[in-house]
Amino acid sequence: MNYYPLTSFLVSLLIAQAVKPFIMLFKTGDFRWSYLIASGGYPSSHSASVVSLCLSTGLKEGFDSTYFAITIAIMVIVLFDAVNVRYYSGRNISLTQQLVEDLKYIIEMEDPIYDEKFKEVLGHTKLELVAGVLLGIVVSLVLYFLWR
Repeated sequence: MNYYPLTSFLVSLLIAQAVKPFIMLFKTGDFRWSYLIASGGYPSSHSASVVSLCLSTGLKEGFDSTYFAITIAIMVIVLFDAVNVRYYSGRNISLTQQLVEDLKYIIEMEDPIYDEKFKEVLGHTKLELVAGVLLGIVVSLVLYFLWR
């Protein structure tokens, strides 16, 4: 049971990433193996893994332990970042790329930097975050009861 929190973290991360190609296939009809390592998307592997780490640490070390307090702090930072900072950074990239495309019709833009495409999906919607949180809770609890 020594590695239960780490195992829980990794299993949650792997499950969240493993289902992304199939979720995209269901949503768009487009299946790509590259979604296995993609950031963003449904469910949030960030939230699944960090929630699983936090809950499993609480279950193993006690919810009044310093370890649990540390994982709570990390979880709050990661979840806030995933749904706010990274999400809006991705939206900003989308807007900037659209502006560049629109400007190409108005002025001549020869610098190759304007042809560079950036990844737009960086963060998560609230639904993707909640799905990841639920996955992290389920994985952590299932492994806890299996490991005992």
